Amino acid sequence: MYNVIRVLQQLEVTAMNRKWWHEKVAYQIYPKSFMDSNGDGIGDLKGVIRKLDYLKELGIDLIWLSPIYQSPFIDQGYDISDYYKIAEEFGTMEEFDLLLKEAKERGIQIVMDLVINHCSSDHVWFKKALADPEGEYADYFYFVKGKNGNPPSNYRSYFGGSTWEPVPGTDKYYLHLFAKEQPDLNWENPKVREELFGMVNWWLDKGIAGFRIDAIINIKKDLAFPDFEPDGPDGMCRATRMVEEVEGIGELLGELKRETFAKHDAFTVGEVFNMKDGELEEFVGDDGYFSTMFDFAPHVQTSGEHGWYDTGDVDFLTWKRAIINSQLECQGKAYLANIIENHDEPRGASRYLPEYARTPDGTKMLGTVSVLLRGIPFIYQGQEIGMQNCRREDINDYDDIDTYNQFHLALETGLTKEQALEVCYKYSRDNARTPMQWDTTENAGFTKGTPWLSVNENYRKINVAVQDKDEDSVLNYYRRLIRLRKSEEWKEVFVYGEFVPMYEEDEKIFAYERRTEEKSAIVFANFGQEAVTVELKEKVKEVLLSNKNRSVEKGIDRISLEACEVIVVSV
Repeated sequence: MYNVIRVLQQLEVTAMNRKWWHEKVAYQIYPKSFMDSNGDGIGDLKGVIRKLDYLKELGIDLIWLSPIYQSPFIDQGYDISDYYKIAEEFGTMEEFDLLLKEAKERGIQIVMDLVINHCSSDHVWFKKALADPEGEYADYFYFVKGKNGNPPSNYRSYFGGSTWEPVPGTDKYYLHLFAKEQPDLNWENPKVREELFGMVNWWLDKGIAGFRIDAIINIKKDLAFPDFEPDGPDGMCRATRMVEEVEGIGELLGELKRETFAKHDAFTVGEVFNMKDGELEEFVGDDGYFSTMFDFAPHVQTSGEHGWYDTGDVDFLTWKRAIINSQLECQGKAYLANIIENHDEPRGASRYLPEYARTPDGTKMLGTVSVLLRGIPFIYQGQEIGMQNCRREDINDYDDIDTYNQFHLALETGLTKEQALEVCYKYSRDNARTPMQWDTTENAGFTKGTPWLSVNENYRKINVAVQDKDEDSVLNYYRRLIRLRKSEEWKEVFVYGEFVPMYEEDEKIFAYERRTEEKSAIVFANFGQEAVTVELKEKVKEVLLSNKNRSVEKGIDRISLEACEVIVVSV
């Protein structure tokens, strides 16, 4: 009877159709900070091309480029002024075409960032809208009359302050859920959708593999723009209240897929927050709007209620449960994209590891737990060498609109300047945007000029060149880890196998099994400071990977783990 149940469980797990992207490993590049080829202090496309062999050796199949479109960079490129042009800071369209070609020759595909909830206030559409607030282009945005001399509603933007900005010379306001320089596009207007769909198809026809889709849940608005109960002393409420309440986003996302992605068999990964209960398969199932979406459950568990200033340290058990719950919820239904960090988060090694574990061994342990989960692994630049948060002495040393907002919010709540800077050190997005640390030369080999954002001072110890020569480095461990996931012998288990949590309530151990009907592997990680012993129901066949180069006796059913030790065994 037990075997029958196991077979039925396995059939459920493997019921999803296999897609071309399931076996891939993705790598996010933040181009401004990756590699500068011309000495202007800003990373560029030629710099990315130079490092393709490095990424190939790491085992990367997909590269996600953060926005490289023309932009005034109010929000570091997430404010696009021309969807069809490459920002001159990054290079030319000819250089982008060369990147596509060179990447393809190495078996690597390019994924672009798609920012279509909003554009830049420098975009020609918005300029035409301001020039004629009653004209055609005003309806490309949300131009809404105020109420009694006040904004149309009491929404607070993601970056603080009202989501409404006055339209000069009128009694109207325009909506911006992000910065005032990022006006929201009106997705209810079929002309806007036609423009955006045409642009998406233009890039896909160029030969890119697909898109990472930014802030997409925000495209559906309640056109009545109702007020909600204030949730702060400013009399406003978070804009996500309206986003969470409104219905009908599925119609927009379904049309987007039909008119663009589905025609090209494109890979798409959504940045999806605020998804309603029961919508998982609708969004990322076999026939979902997107191929996959990022698992933000661990991130959500570590967010403050009001801002960075009231965010507490990561609780290991809460973090572990969030990951396990996501894995079990998606099993047989969807493949998530698993991340430790990205351009909008602080460094994972500084965030999810306790201070005693912020070592090469701890970093390897964290990477192992993430990469071998069910789903597609996304590695953020520098994660593979264990880059960490960067401490700043002055708020002006940051270059991020959100960090400035959170710093001043912390001051307003009574924190001192030093305390507010400590909050930024822990949670600022700029921690992940410091230049990539390539070697021990000046500016970590990122640029021969002055970097747009100063390099983390620990680059002399943490860099690619040093780790490349050290067989026990974090970098070489990541190379082995990715090889294991992609190996002919084990990819069936680690890509398509069932996820089975173990030691679920243990406050120090993160353990899980990946298994098919034929084979099984177990990941054991000790996040504690003391040694522990774990027991297995089956006997060990061999060690597949260990961050301490451990070997264990074949046939044993107990393993002792040192602090910050991870071991992967077949049973």
